[in-house]
Amino acid sequence: MPRLKPYAQIPGSSTQRSTMSFPFADVTNRPLSELLSLRGRRAVVTGAAQGLGKAIASRLAEAGADLLLIDLNADAADSAATELAQRYGVRVLSTRADVADAASVVAAADFAAAELGGIDVWVNNAGIFPNAPVTVMPDEMWDSTFAVNARGVFLGAREAARRMSADGSGGVIVNIISTAGVQVAFPGMAAYVGSKHAALGMTKSLAVDLAPLGIRVLGVAPSFVPTEGNLAAAKAGAEAAAAAGIEMPPLEVMNKSMIGRMGTPDDIARVVLFAASDLSMIMTGSTLMADGGETL
Repeated sequence: MPRLKPYAQIPGSSTQRSTMSFPFADVTNRPLSELLSLRGRRAVVTGAAQGLGKAIASRLAEAGADLLLIDLNADAADSAATELAQRYGVRVLSTRADVADAASVVAAADFAAAELGGIDVWVNNAGIFPNAPVTVMPDEMWDSTFAVNARGVFLGAREAARRMSADGSGGVIVNIISTAGVQVAFPGMAAYVGSKHAALGMTKSLAVDLAPLGIRVLGVAPSFVPTEGNLAAAKAGAEAAAAAGIEMPPLEVMNKSMIGRMGTPDDIARVVLFAASDLSMIMTGSTLMADGGETL
């Protein structure tokens, strides 16, 4: 992202800054190839070792960004980083971090800022997809779902914004929501749906708070994408429901797409690339529905 001029003091902030009229560049006269390029930018993707996160990291790397991949599975993240660096010729690092733990997120953000020289794009992708009827859902399932899917978004956004604003360069935060942030797809999803509604609302509020810092915040809401994690979680949920005497719908029922198929990880990754790039410069606070028309 082009370096920003100083911006006006944020109400309630103790930091004094000089006045500017508008913190986001007018990119009207820049060529399409430049608007799409992330060359020279530093991006962080959480939950990036496999599935949707890895697909997102791959497209950002292809666009030229240097990357930090964050995941609980350090070995898988390291393997993904090596693969993407070799494929695209960019710098790709990895680190283990728990997005629900503040100290862990701070350490990962510090690592990105130190090793990559800053943070321009942060993608809050890490999430969990538990499924259980509300009558048998344990407290721990509810708490862990909100810890990762809602608290994790807050912590990632906060630490990204602190580093993006440190030198006035601004940036983009992309939150991976879900169509569950606007609807209820099927039974057994109270924790997940609640956490994703929270993440969607947080995206709007973060955009308001961070616009004066030159930071755009966008959400991307995929429909169900058959990644390794999603398929495992769906299977576990179906087994829990069966044990409780509740019949869950097959995965095919979840495909309400108008395009005749489920989405793929790369379908979603391309939307994230748009959100992270200057092609979407006019946008902040919005959530892009990457759902094949499911929520129409």
